[in-house]
Amino acid sequence: MAAAHASLAGSRIAARRSARHAEASNAPSPYDAMKGEELWREYQATRSDSLRNYLMEKYLPLVRYNAERIYTRLPDEVDLEDLMSAGLFGLMDAIDAFDLERKVKFETYCAPRIRGAILDELRNMDWVPRLVRHRTGKIEQARQQLEMRTGRPASDEDVAAFLGLDAEEFEKYQRDGSAVGTFSLNRKAFTTDGTRDVREIDVIRDDTQVNPFREIQRRDLKDIVTKGLSRAEQLIVTLYYYEGLTMKEIGATLDLSESRVSQMHSSILARLKAQMQNRMRELEPEEE
Repeated sequence: MAAAHASLAGSRIAARRSARHAEASNAPSPYDAMKGEELWREYQATRSDSLRNYLMEKYLPLVRYNAERIYTRLPDEVDLEDLMSAGLFGLMDAIDAFDLERKVKFETYCAPRIRGAILDELRNMDWVPRLVRHRTGKIEQARQQLEMRTGRPASDEDVAAFLGLDAEEFEKYQRDGSAVGTFSLNRKAFTTDGTRDVREIDVIRDDTQVNPFREIQRRDLKDIVTKGLSRAEQLIVTLYYYEGLTMKEIGATLDLSESRVSQMHSSILARLKAQMQNRMRELEPEEE
């Protein structure tokens, strides 16, 4: 089993390396003088590895052509080389299975095989079940048909009725299909003037981290607010606005009645309001 996995991994690495250089080789070969039909009869008679490799190199551009056509309809996070690597396996299967007696050109015969191998690889890469993809596609098709027929945006109720679904089942279809999009954190977020591109992982927001600028602002505002207050008044401001305690809890902490704390709080607010009005210019942003 381990040997089989190692062999498959080696094949994929080799296929990826070949995909990276998917151009026909210009190196001379003893098979260059042979015509197309003669090449295929020779291969079907001998199953020569060297002739098989020659045919692989000869038809490599077909892999690139089909991979690029499919790639244009896919998201940016899909790698073109991965598609070409899968297409190479389709080309290998086509070479092994091609039969001259069918009177079909090899280019015509191998194209569906290459595309099929690429599509199979895309399905394997897709973490969303095919049934969910199918249902999502049906909803979008129904929505487009209704909009073309009526000339106005189709509501969810219209689409559900068109598909013959009740509200609960339609909601389940939408819920299952709403999480079908993923992207790599290593994909390019935007380009810069430098040589290194900025990736999504470089700019993703981390809400668990404290913003140091906000913390400095918070500390400075606290210093401004509590400046000129007595120790008891500073404690009331800190406990009420920064610690979230109630008037009753603050009174119990300072050994004061709740009404006394409320009275002191009102007095503090009046003085702070007058103080802030005098210092308003300091808090205004500077004009650039």
